[in-house]
Amino acid sequence: MYSVEVLQEKINAEIQDRLLKLKVRNPAELYQPVEYALNIGGKRLRPVMLLLSYNLFSEEIENAFPAAFAIETFHNFTLLHDDIMDKADVRRNSPTVHRKFSENGAILSGDVMAFLSYQNLIECKSERLKDVIGLFTKTAIEVCEGQQYDMDFENRLDVTEAEYLEMIRLKTAVLLGSSLKAGALLANQPDEMAEQLYQFGSNLGMAFQLQDDLLDTFGTQETFGKKIGGDILANKKTYLLIKALELSSGVQLSELKKWIGTDNVQDEIKINAVTNIYRQVGIEKFTEEKIDFYFEQSTKILQIISLSEIQKQQLKLLSNKILKRDH
Repeated sequence: MYSVEVLQEKINAEIQDRLLKLKVRNPAELYQPVEYALNIGGKRLRPVMLLLSYNLFSEEIENAFPAAFAIETFHNFTLLHDDIMDKADVRRNSPTVHRKFSENGAILSGDVMAFLSYQNLIECKSERLKDVIGLFTKTAIEVCEGQQYDMDFENRLDVTEAEYLEMIRLKTAVLLGSSLKAGALLANQPDEMAEQLYQFGSNLGMAFQLQDDLLDTFGTQETFGKKIGGDILANKKTYLLIKALELSSGVQLSELKKWIGTDNVQDEIKINAVTNIYRQVGIEKFTEEKIDFYFEQSTKILQIISLSEIQKQQLKLLSNKILKRDH
């Protein structure tokens, strides 16, 4: 089996090869933002997960390259549109596509990325390609549903923990789960195996998104790749804010609600004020416990999957890498 690091190298090389072909297509203004979006880095988690899953059952991973590129293209398409909706200026320590080019350009280039992902996906040769296309389509719809819930939450202060967890399942976790499931299906594995890998990846995706929430407030821009405190400035209903609203009371709760409704103040003042309330109610601890819960769920699923210990070890290494763990 290939290591995660080797799979990252292979998908990065594949991305570069495919971008060279896009570079000569016209109109150039449509494809330049696509090239930029796919070139500014990223951990390539989803394509690596797809290739790793395929590699569990086959050494001929080149057969899965088109699907891996498709899922990375689709993921980046969602980021283009998300950044516009969130009015984000920075992505992966670089200007977001709509800041680098234009908002209209980012919308249209995002659209073409969605269609390019399907164009690449259907290059795959597999007895179960129809199932993979169905999975890909279902997941794409779920991601859009998750984004809509995220937008709906912007105007609500009564978002529950359960509602939030369902939103991130749709917006983030299903794509990670589908990456592993697609790899297994492309390798002609039975439904039970593919579904177990999906559940493993989905729980990992929940932990990953919760960790992302945590890093947005308590991380650094160098390691996070985005401006710290962006969720606070945007009044995003993250797990941290929802839990803080639940745990705080009295003056503390009034202060938190006041800051949620305050936009005409220096960014750092608002970020520091809300972060201080988070610290007072112990939000870091609660969030880390929820991250651990989903990580443990993924570990339990991995234990019952009918794979060899060598195969399972690669999935363990992947999950530790995603959550930056050393155990």
